[in-house]
Amino acid sequence: MDIERAADRQQDRLWCMAEVDIFCDLDETEMEALSQAAPMRRYGSGELVYTPHQPLEALFILKQGRIRIFRVSPDGRALTTAIISPGTIFGEMVIVGQQMHDSFAEALEDIVVCVMSEADVRRLLLGDSRIATRISETLGRRLGELEQRLSDAVFKSVPERVAGALAALAQGASGTFGRDAQVKLTHEQLAALAATSRETTTKILGELADLGLISLGRGKITVHDQDRLRQLGGY
Repeated sequence: MDIERAADRQQDRLWCMAEVDIFCDLDETEMEALSQAAPMRRYGSGELVYTPHQPLEALFILKQGRIRIFRVSPDGRALTTAIISPGTIFGEMVIVGQQMHDSFAEALEDIVVCVMSEADVRRLLLGDSRIATRISETLGRRLGELEQRLSDAVFKSVPERVAGALAALAQGASGTFGRDAQVKLTHEQLAALAATSRETTTKILGELADLGLISLGRGKITVHDQDRLRQLGGY
């Protein structure tokens, strides 16, 4: 039994690496080296992984749960810049071109992350041309998504932003543009993502439910028609 438990722990450590796209073609020995350099940490729902006042020069790999990255304006308004899903890297890491010193990272639910120090990132990631290239591609995509989100906040109406955010989250939850994808998000969290108030978001969600596009539950939203939501979101 001890051998089985040790094997399970080993497999659990390797998961952090095996499920991340940038590590897709590493062999078992390389995976093991990475897993040894990235111990796991747990955070509870609502807990802040880092803040502008307590930045961490580290690279995080999300193993379980979801993370919200957001900024706060001088007048106190929050703008969600990203929702991080399992298997994704994030964090304040200047050496890979990722600067988030003005951002907060909040656990949307209980999460598990693997954390890699700057020294290990330099040694194990940037020293491998395959991984370094994929990190650049990942950060490039994230920058494009941020620009799109900021553009939406300026040019799109609130109903368009709510519908578009729901469609994107539903696609992430289901991996496809099919039907009946469940999004685990409160009205307040969705409001932050769409850069509006909780009251307005609740009203719009009620209208979308009346159209049969979604169903509402406690802390979750079931999306029945992603294609129609994307149309309403202007995509």
